[in-house]
Amino acid sequence: MKAVQYRTIGSAPEVVEIDTPEPGPGQVLLKVTAAGLCHSDDFVMSMPAEAYTFGLPLTLGHEGAGTVVALGEGATGVEVGENVIVYGPWGCGMCESCANGFENYCSRAAELGIAPPGLGAPGALAEYMIVDSPRHLVPIGDLDPVTAVPLTDAGLTPYHAIKRSLRKLVPGSVTVVIGAGGLGHVGIQLLRALSATTVVALDVSEDKLELAREVGAHHAFLSDASAEAAIREVTGGKGADLVLDFVAAQATLDLALKVVAVDSDVTIVGVGPGEARFGWLGVPYGTTVRTTYWGGRTELAELVALARTGVLHVATETYTLGETPAAYEKLHAGTIRGRAVVIP
Repeated sequence: MKAVQYRTIGSAPEVVEIDTPEPGPGQVLLKVTAAGLCHSDDFVMSMPAEAYTFGLPLTLGHEGAGTVVALGEGATGVEVGENVIVYGPWGCGMCESCANGFENYCSRAAELGIAPPGLGAPGALAEYMIVDSPRHLVPIGDLDPVTAVPLTDAGLTPYHAIKRSLRKLVPGSVTVVIGAGGLGHVGIQLLRALSATTVVALDVSEDKLELAREVGAHHAFLSDASAEAAIREVTGGKGADLVLDFVAAQATLDLALKVVAVDSDVTIVGVGPGEARFGWLGVPYGTTVRTTYWGGRTELAELVALARTGVLHVATETYTLGETPAAYEKLHAGTIRGRAVVIP
């Protein structure tokens, strides 16, 4: 079968021919119907050799959708022919976090050598992929896999981040979304669907600001020296109740901490190199700064249910497997509008 693999540190991913996998005990084989590209992939492929830990060759793709074509011995809970998406942050299934559905915070994954597809385990950028357990599959029925597959990360990650701060997103509150790209433009829609907060989008690209307006941002400003004053004006000087930083550059994190209100949240979603610099005297009282990682299994099922209502419209650009290396170049350059999806 064809697959897209990262094979050499510092080199571009390659389209290669590899053996079609067979499901082992408890596993599920999917015929991939759609696979998403993510800035996390670009982050991984930009790591120097001394920091890289994901193994080579690595079949990329941690956003996957497919049709069940075979079940390994003992695998139950899904049927051959069922259309599904893949819950990516695989855990042990036994620790407290996993038992609560949050395998993204599994306490034993590293110890047991468990890795997500595309981030250690073979991923979805292939004609077929192995999923380690049926519990990591969420049925999508007749939903279009091209628009459903981004839910597994571009949807799940902001959904999880927003839910952690929902109690603060009351009428009159303001949320700032820094970065209106693949995750950010979905986050804006989720904020509008889940809360009454006023949404302010920031980006360095006018095209992405236009996308932010299209999907529901109340305000959209360039992320430059004028952004702080613009946010202060929108909030009447109070500051934002929540800042979601989908970039995590030093400049964006510095801005986030300048524009927050008392008892606010700053959530770092992006994987940029910035660091939040704050102390008791440096930010308003009650400010919380935290990171987040993916989301829970039940949250992905909730997202699928939300998608069925028609309130989410993920902007996508589609590519073939053969076009994937070029799509990654566009991703690196920041010229993809929304999310890139590969259809094998």
